[in-house]
Amino acid sequence: MSTVYDDVADQTDNFDWKIQPLAAIWVTRAIEALSARNPVIARLANELRTHTGTRLVDWVDHLALCDSDSLGLIGELADVGYQCESQDDHTVWRHTLGMFPPVIVNCGRTGIAIRCECIEACIMALPPILGIKRVDAEQIIGVRGGTYRHVLLDGHTDAALWAVERHGYNQFGSPHASAEQIAAARKHLDAFRAREREFDRPEDGFAATRPLFQAAAKEIGADWACDLFFQAEREYWQQRNHAGEVQYERQNRLGLGWANHDHHTYRSSRAAFPHLISTLEMMGFQCRERFYAGREAGWGAQVIEQPQARVVIFADVDLSPEEVANDFAHQPLADRDHLGTVGLWCELHGEAFLQAGMHHLEAQFDFDASRDQLAAAGVETMAPFTYFPHLKQAFTKGEVWQINPKRCERLLCQGLITPEQCDRFRHDGAIGSHLEILERNDGYKGFNQTGISEIITRTDPRRMQVAK
Repeated sequence: MSTVYDDVADQTDNFDWKIQPLAAIWVTRAIEALSARNPVIARLANELRTHTGTRLVDWVDHLALCDSDSLGLIGELADVGYQCESQDDHTVWRHTLGMFPPVIVNCGRTGIAIRCECIEACIMALPPILGIKRVDAEQIIGVRGGTYRHVLLDGHTDAALWAVERHGYNQFGSPHASAEQIAAARKHLDAFRAREREFDRPEDGFAATRPLFQAAAKEIGADWACDLFFQAEREYWQQRNHAGEVQYERQNRLGLGWANHDHHTYRSSRAAFPHLISTLEMMGFQCRERFYAGREAGWGAQVIEQPQARVVIFADVDLSPEEVANDFAHQPLADRDHLGTVGLWCELHGEAFLQAGMHHLEAQFDFDASRDQLAAAGVETMAPFTYFPHLKQAFTKGEVWQINPKRCERLLCQGLITPEQCDRFRHDGAIGSHLEILERNDGYKGFNQTGISEIITRTDPRRMQVAK
């Protein structure tokens, strides 16, 4: 993987992600300057690290600056790679080559806005922890259940603190959501939560899911529907992953939920992979970079992103060397007489999009602090599979799932596993899911291909020993 330092890279090379140190320095300076002006912001940074193992920058939704602030930061935005755009009555600067918060300028306010999954949970939890005045629900701007809401948590004159809740909306206007749409959103979220996941043929599962999403998109739009769909997906994964439950409760102690999620990983069989990608594209996802880690790795992946809903998916599949030159995300993959790590996981547990749920959810953390704190809470993490200055990654110890004996017998009859493996899977189960601890620095948006290949090999069910 390239680690080329490129402060403002060529815009035409969209997916050759490079670190952006100048922009990272700028964002750090801005947050530090605002924190120095308002002790509540500094206190929030400390509480986040202490109680969630995360950093303030992992939660920043946007920064607001004015020329009159005398911070001298606005004039540097273009120099560090930010680009200006106009949105309604706002001027917004965004950095397209790195993971940095947008900056609203000269809108009459200065401060930091943090993301949360639910404003009501945030205003109940945060004020007592930060030692600030209680916030009433009447102060929330934006209708409950809508796509964009915000509230002033602390109105310090020089540097205010807001909380923001988004659902498939990444702008800064005042989007209208009718009572009918809000009721429809609740209905469709319940439908996503309750959707059927058990199918004999994966293609039938995708065929049954698409109309559910299309019905939601028709009533509330694809972006909003996408946000709700993946809320339900995270809930399903968390029900089956103890590490996820523990960390969610830690983050929700501050009323923030999973608003720091980075990407969702779905494992797919070869037969189902085109169905997975086409379903995601129907939801508004756009294909980004593809991964293939060499002739011996045996896997490939398509990164795919829904920019309005702020959802990124890393979709894994078994792959042969000769298939890398093809568009494996859209072309059918031929049957094979052997299974790689990803294919075996799907055969044991089911498709990640269906029966199994996600292989892992990744969120952004203070890497070392989060691992230490989770260990103190009884959650072990595996050895890091990436440890660079700009990117650090590790899985929590895998969650063991019991295996349907019929799946084991079928794999044995097909000659895809040995009798010994069949007995072990049937009696001991196999690793099903993880929480991934990730820290990004210098705005790096990419992934470590070598490290991912290593962890995929290390988590092959045929190699792993399940503790009894």
